[in-house]
Amino acid sequence: MADLVRSDAQPSPIATTIDLLGDRLTVAILRDAFVDRIHRFGEWIDRTGAPPAVLSARLVALTESGLMERRPQLGGYDRHDYVLTGLGLATWEFLVSVWTWQREWSVDGLLQPEMVHVDCGRRGPPEMVCGHCRSKVRTQDARLEVNPDLLVTATGGSRRRSTRSSPALSRADLQFTEVMEAIGDRWSAMVTGLSLSGVRRFGEFQSVLRISPTTLTERLTRLCEAKILTRIEGGREYALTPRGRALFPIFAFLLAWTQTAHPDVPPELLGPRLRHHDCGAWLEPTLSCRGCDTVLDRTSIAFEY
Repeated sequence: MADLVRSDAQPSPIATTIDLLGDRLTVAILRDAFVDRIHRFGEWIDRTGAPPAVLSARLVALTESGLMERRPQLGGYDRHDYVLTGLGLATWEFLVSVWTWQREWSVDGLLQPEMVHVDCGRRGPPEMVCGHCRSKVRTQDARLEVNPDLLVTATGGSRRRSTRSSPALSRADLQFTEVMEAIGDRWSAMVTGLSLSGVRRFGEFQSVLRISPTTLTERLTRLCEAKILTRIEGGREYALTPRGRALFPIFAFLLAWTQTAHPDVPPELLGPRLRHHDCGAWLEPTLSCRGCDTVLDRTSIAFEY
């Protein structure tokens, strides 16, 4: 096994993605901007209930990361709108995947708006297909391939935000607490990703992640408490539950967006990658309408309350 990368190594692109999008307030901001065209600070305060200083910090992070642009309001004295950039709009498939999971697997699912494919009128969640061969992709149809050296930089560093310390949000449908148990910090996201790729044994998680037994035990326990994993009785194996397997599109689009956000980084240096079994290509996840089998784009869907 290769030598460990120094602890001061720069985080990998996937680590940067998890730090940014693995935060429920950030997802709430993006969701409001994409679905409801929210673009003013005061509107997000009213909708999320986040402390102003915390909301301001998230908007600054989104602006510095290129997902939002700060624009002066017309006629507003020293006031600004926050508008999604092309990179911010490119998170739409990730946001739709989070919405799909929330609708089916969270207690607040019925509070979510309904997605409509404008072209054919079908209401309900889409399905994920391979961008190369257009076949449906489920958890068992792809394999996560990991470069251990890159994984050290993906999980190293001090920024591992816990969802348990995230600010409380006022609306239940914006909390995203349950889904963030799976992607809300680097270790949890990588444990979830490896589970989706078929890893089950404690020792295998530890070997691939180079993680301390204490930290791994804590993350596995949290994922079991969230009913994403279940511990197989009498052993040190952990199996995905149905709600855990349903996280696969979210994880796939996190990886895909990372490539969009870092176009100058060679794909082999981005971090973990998914290989599609059926066609053998690196997975390029795409959303397709279940009604007419049309590949969706962000302008062909709408959300209705």
